[in-house]
Amino acid sequence: MFPMVTGFMNYGQQTIRAARYIGQSFMITLSHVNRLPVTIQYPYEKSITSERFRGRIHFEFDKCIACEVCVRVCPIDLPVVHWRLETDIRKKRLLNYSIDFGICIFCGNCVEYCPTNCLSMTEEYELSTYDRHELNYNQIALGRLPMSVIGDYTIRTITNSTPIKIIGGKPLDSKTITNY
Repeated sequence: MFPMVTGFMNYGQQTIRAARYIGQSFMITLSHVNRLPVTIQYPYEKSITSERFRGRIHFEFDKCIACEVCVRVCPIDLPVVHWRLETDIRKKRLLNYSIDFGICIFCGNCVEYCPTNCLSMTEEYELSTYDRHELNYNQIALGRLPMSVIGDYTIRTITNSTPIKIIGGKPLDSKTITNY
């Protein structure tokens, strides 16, 4: 008789525990009712990327001295640099520069260590294609400047963060802003 009573007690405790879990999940659901949606309608609305966003790499052919620092600092030796030594002026002449964004991990080392600043990160993040060979960008495709999301009148931009007030070239925190 005791095993049957303990079985009913366990069943009752499990039922109460399940009802409590359902009630907790229902309360969480109700707490989200008054919140605004976080999702955006992607093709028609785009988020403005942060200032330090690492998107597609922009390359300036005229600034490059073919030193191959970008290749040496890249963790996967990705940039392909073709150059020829000009014997009359004793300098390297850049012939071709390409990066395969299908392999690139967007670490930014090539941009950081470039001595002539011929590489820079852009805010472009739409690099999807149907063929992975289209992600191999040469110096012409890398030199193309991306269209700014802010300048596109067909797209409504959405900022993800609160704007930072800057006075005198320094960002201010909430204490300093209240003093101004």
